[in-house]
Amino acid sequence: MLLSTASASLQLLALLSSISFTFASPRPSTRGNDTHPIVDLDYVSLQGASSAQYNLTYYRSIPFAASTAGKNRFRAPQPPKPIKNGIYNTNRAFDMCPQRTVNGSEDCLYLGVYSRPWTKKQDLRPVLLTFYGGGFIRGSASFDIPPSGFPVLNVSSSNDYVVVYSNYRTNVFGFLPGSKIASHPDVDLNPGLLDQQAALKWIQKYISTFGGDPKNVTIWGQSAGGGSVVAQTIATGNRGKKLFKKAMSSSPFWPKTPRYDAPESEDIYRQTLKDVGCSNSTDEIACLKAADIQLLRDSALRLSTSLQYTTSAFTFGPVIDDTFLTAPLSTVIKNGSLNADLVLTSYNLHEGENFIPPGFSSATTSPTDGFNSSLASFNSSLASFDSWLTGYLPALTPSDIAAIKALYPPSGTAEEITYNTTYVRAGLLYRDLVLACPAYWLARSAKKGWLIEYTISPAKHASDVQYWNTIGAIQRTDALTYRGYAGAMGSFVQAGDPNVNKVTDGSVVGVPEIGSGTQFLVTSGGLKQGRIDMLEKRCAFWLSVAERVPI
Repeated sequence: MLLSTASASLQLLALLSSISFTFASPRPSTRGNDTHPIVDLDYVSLQGASSAQYNLTYYRSIPFAASTAGKNRFRAPQPPKPIKNGIYNTNRAFDMCPQRTVNGSEDCLYLGVYSRPWTKKQDLRPVLLTFYGGGFIRGSASFDIPPSGFPVLNVSSSNDYVVVYSNYRTNVFGFLPGSKIASHPDVDLNPGLLDQQAALKWIQKYISTFGGDPKNVTIWGQSAGGGSVVAQTIATGNRGKKLFKKAMSSSPFWPKTPRYDAPESEDIYRQTLKDVGCSNSTDEIACLKAADIQLLRDSALRLSTSLQYTTSAFTFGPVIDDTFLTAPLSTVIKNGSLNADLVLTSYNLHEGENFIPPGFSSATTSPTDGFNSSLASFNSSLASFDSWLTGYLPALTPSDIAAIKALYPPSGTAEEITYNTTYVRAGLLYRDLVLACPAYWLARSAKKGWLIEYTISPAKHASDVQYWNTIGAIQRTDALTYRGYAGAMGSFVQAGDPNVNKVTDGSVVGVPEIGSGTQFLVTSGGLKQGRIDMLEKRCAFWLSVAERVPI
């Protein structure tokens, strides 16, 4: 393969949010031919394309919001400009949103749609909206044919759903925090999350024209895409809107989420101002909107990893605001108020190790790389682990630290891990807090939930995508795992249960409901079920200290 203001500003932001995507009702019209179908919406006529090789109809480039340049920079997505000068050919690439180097364009709010061929005589089908990963600092929804995720659709003929990929803004363009952002009427907090919500609203208005059922929408993502699923599933701004009914989150990357006006958030805002030459401006927001895009990219690149191994993950990401994402995950979990009734989540055995200081694997101190000074001074010693822990979670009390060392001792066992190194110890802690516990909490809090653990070596972050993301040899050489793993995902999208359209035979176990205290295990020795008692205990601890750990 992710919003607080004065009262008057809050009212204005709420009004803008409610009217941003109020279009006239779409004219549900499909014409053209099977090879180049044409769909008429109320703001554009779209010509699609088809692939006989993969039996797909697709629309690769559909504008769902206006350009985010100029006055729309740092602003919630605005309605797309009508295109009335003929038929818009969607079989073209679209730009990614601005990245941290030289790539991307601010005219980037496009989405793609693909599905099996459909006629109006057929029933509407389930819909899957996919968010990409990238740590909330990079990524794009551009897709080839067949698009990513195609192996999940293709694992069984029982699957017949419509897939939507949408862009959303990342790094400074999608997640610039600060009280000045909150109080200004022409910008918004968390515009990257609002881009995702705009895609969901677009689906509600228009997807039936493509054969999709707006009442049967699943959201899915891996890594920060999975974190985006977390955000949309817990967001107050989605409550009661029925934008989706199912959520599937693979290795959900959910880093600490401070308030928009927390000291670390204000530091990011002030440093961004300084980097682009807006510190002494009489109108800081106007200056930021007019700033050279490359200066913003360069600033985002410097900031995104500046605190990677100390106080934050990648600096930019969702923040708690007072309009859309109003409560942290821990609060929502305690209150039991998700926006999805059905949830399927997964995590990987060793994926926390992708995010910790690499020096933990060496007895000698790792040098700085000349760019990221937070790499320095880490090694495999117990003292190094303690230093990292208190830097990463500075609000912990002595009793918290003692409890953590009991739960994560220097040598120990956890699920399928037996370890005696600082590297695995720290990776397990990070995995639980940022990836595994968010996956567990979502599944456990849903009306019906299922949890999958992927353990095939190396079981690092994204190790599992080979089975379900793009077509590859592993789906033939390990067909059982492919059918069992991707088959469960496809069944969930299609039927709301990973076992209804089970692809494997009766000799292979199904995916147990999490309420049974078990999870589905994807192992090198086959597909199994395993207990989650130890994971539950560790995740309960992290919930108990959530006031001091912003999760």
